[in-house]
Amino acid sequence: MRMWLVDPKILCREHLLGEHLEMHMFAGHFRKGRALGGYAPMCETDKIASRHDALATEMERRGYKHKSPLDFVPAKAQGKIDRAASLAELIRRCPACARRHSSKEQS
Repeated sequence: MRMWLVDPKILCREHLLGEHLEMHMFAGHFRKGRALGGYAPMCETDKIASRHDALATEMERRGYKHKSPLDFVPAKAQGKIDRAASLAELIRRCPACARRHSSKEQS
């Protein structure tokens, strides 16, 4: 599970839908009273709901159907993501996201 926290517009379809699913997984994890454990560096708990909403907005902008609202408030904020490192890792891993990022910079 991972929260990229990059502009949703640069995410390829797979990363957009995958991160959306992972926001639901993170929320479910906390609802069950489980700790973040090894996922702590990959999630900012206080951003789960707002990130979900940003991803859902982008999904709808692209014409995808979104039928899974998320109502989640963490007990306490945990985790911190280095957004620059996250973006660098994403574009290193995914050629499709790298292309979307490059074309966004050109716009």
